[in-house]
Amino acid sequence: MRKLVIDFLEYIEFEKNYSNYTVINYRDDLEDFLQFVEDKKLNIKEIDYTAIRDYLNLLYDKKYSNKTISRHISTLRSFYRYLKKKNIIENNPMTLISNPKLEKKLPKVLSYSDVEAILNALDDGTQLGKRNTLILELLYATGVRVSELVNMKWVDIDFSRREIHILGKGNKERIVLFGSRCEELLLDYQKNAYLEWNKKDIDYLLLGVRGNKINERQVRTVVDDAVTKAGMKLHISPHVLRHTFATHMLNEGADLRSVQALLGHESLSTTTIYTHVSNERLRNVYLHTHPRA
Repeated sequence: MRKLVIDFLEYIEFEKNYSNYTVINYRDDLEDFLQFVEDKKLNIKEIDYTAIRDYLNLLYDKKYSNKTISRHISTLRSFYRYLKKKNIIENNPMTLISNPKLEKKLPKVLSYSDVEAILNALDDGTQLGKRNTLILELLYATGVRVSELVNMKWVDIDFSRREIHILGKGNKERIVLFGSRCEELLLDYQKNAYLEWNKKDIDYLLLGVRGNKINERQVRTVVDDAVTKAGMKLHISPHVLRHTFATHMLNEGADLRSVQALLGHESLSTTTIYTHVSNERLRNVYLHTHPRA
């Protein structure tokens, strides 16, 4: 049974190009499920709808949130779709399973002044400070995911058009754009820090001082440091800069389809959440400025 899980995790990591974060979540979810299967002495290939319902009831009994249960369902749905595709099972037990209703929460978005403070917080004139500033600028300027950022290569960048070729989720390709400030930081980094640190002659864009490609955890540390040095008492993940990128684009008049393309969303409905954020901003402006509000 565990061999099937290992094969599946390798499939989503290397063939579907899922992020490390997603692979870890899928692994943890499937560990919980395998424990249930072993406790009940079930065969993972013969699991039916009733067994899945029993497993979900167990999660509810453990007081898991609807969001967490929904993630477990999504993991199992992907896993059993994979088993069906490989002809390992005849019937998919997840076909009739639906996700619990989730409370819709608007994504956290930074103000223009907060973004400015964060982007300038680490620019101390050192090579490391310049690289970290570049990391922050790239996140906000392009709206890329952290996994996409750490896998950028120089060959992906077209300076003449200020474009970066991105290989996103599910090996889907797209183009993101960057502005003059980002170009300035890129060129400075290329001529200085990258040249100095690239002892191993690798083509990845963002390196550490020892010449290794940086990882997602290091990017999160950079964002944490910037928030702290900017004097902000907020918990901000790198993904918040992606949310902010999308919302600011819409605030400034970008159409939804363009933002969808830049973010790499497969469905327009995923991008629509940012229109609610923009509408909320308009509401606040109206309530604070209209004399009869």
